[in-house]
Amino acid sequence: MKLSNIIEMHNISKQFRGVNALQDVSVDIKRGEVHAIIGENGAGKSTLIKILAGAHKKDSGTIEVEKERVEVQSPREMIARGVSVIYQEFMLAQDLTVAENIFIDNLTQSGSIINWARLNKMATDHLERLGFDNIRATTPVRELGIAQQQIVEICKSLVKDSKVIVFDEPTAALTHTEAESLLNLIRRLNNTGVTIIYISHRLKELFAISDRITVLKDGALVETVTTNNISEQQLVTMMVGRDIERLFPQRKGHELADGEEVLLRVEGLTVGQRVKDISFSIRRGEIVGFSGLIGAGRTEAMRAIFGADRITRGEIYWKGEKISPKSPRKSIRMGLGLLPEDRKTQGLVLQQPIRVNATLVSQKGNGYIDHKAERDRVSELLASVSTRYGSIEDNVESLSGGNQQKVALAKWLAVDTEMIILDEPTRGVDVGAKTEMYGLINALADRGIAVVVISSEMVEIMGLCDRAIVMREGRISGELDRAHITENELIRLAMGVEA
Repeated sequence: MKLSNIIEMHNISKQFRGVNALQDVSVDIKRGEVHAIIGENGAGKSTLIKILAGAHKKDSGTIEVEKERVEVQSPREMIARGVSVIYQEFMLAQDLTVAENIFIDNLTQSGSIINWARLNKMATDHLERLGFDNIRATTPVRELGIAQQQIVEICKSLVKDSKVIVFDEPTAALTHTEAESLLNLIRRLNNTGVTIIYISHRLKELFAISDRITVLKDGALVETVTTNNISEQQLVTMMVGRDIERLFPQRKGHELADGEEVLLRVEGLTVGQRVKDISFSIRRGEIVGFSGLIGAGRTEAMRAIFGADRITRGEIYWKGEKISPKSPRKSIRMGLGLLPEDRKTQGLVLQQPIRVNATLVSQKGNGYIDHKAERDRVSELLASVSTRYGSIEDNVESLSGGNQQKVALAKWLAVDTEMIILDEPTRGVDVGAKTEMYGLINALADRGIAVVVISSEMVEIMGLCDRAIVMREGRISGELDRAHITENELIRLAMGVEA
């Protein structure tokens, strides 16, 4: 049976400050399908969805919802037409309860007084219908985990009788188990007749859940394909416009010479209850991966070494000299850098210019700035990490996720960094940007910089690292050299399974 179109977008174009975000993009969404949209960061996915949602106004083109042409003026109008968007950054009031968030647009249920018992009962019924009776309607949202907050967002959409729900990178911050639960929920919603538009960089999810995939590149439509008729490799080639023979650039494994300089040596490091008596060393010019399950203590260990968190006990040696990391400022002067897991809140100042962000750690603080030299230096730094941008005076929030990450990395190249810690360096960036980031990491190591990579993606640990240190429940459960870094070994050590 041929499905009718519930949404049609024809020749949509949009510019921001003279830069084409979308150029004559046309896409149709069939009633009852799961339609994936994919592309590199900056390809135009988010812009297209925000235009559909009414958050951005298109410059040209037409939109039809259920065969009726609409001139979208606001998100409220599209919600009334049955189109809801669940963004990466949830639109929840953290201090309100689950029930209050679900019914936030209609707390009185058309009356003049809020019937709290009825409101909580209705919210509970919706949660149980989705299979999440473990979420209490009276719990403040701030007390929920990311996965549970996402369920609240879905409930908000369903109580508004949404016929189309857009999921924007819904699993980016979820564990593997949480992501699987969400995909199962989306399948159940789809089986009840809800049309799903699904945006993700995770190819396996697209092949697991979608009926068709629309590929965007540089703001233009590449093609819409039936999922069953394309391979992952073909999809990647369509996204990046070139064949990627290997996701990871070729690099000769780092040979550890006996006399080679040990930059960092850690003995018996303990940080509260999260890190317990760990010891390891990092040599100049090698890439060392830290693997393990979420909550294993990897990030906490590195933050303590960087001086961001207090050490309970243990000893740290930098170039053979015992140190006490008191603050990030002291660590930076020493030659240590940290690219945090959350670039938006810890790695960048989003509402400041690219220029300011690229020089955050290199300013001398003497009250004098040579602006011409600064502009030249920033341009040089951004070029060295292949950053795509309009002007260095544009706010960094105007960049795609991959380019934001490059700016966050570039600031560490502006100082004499001898060792850099990269915490989930490719989270939320697309396949093409990941490949570029891997090349940059290799280049850093080739320059003699020691690189620590914390990653939840085993393929990154296997493809990038000279050694892998696996943590479990705050302790080091094992260390693997390059020849023995396999998926089985990483999983075994992360889960505490005996060989």
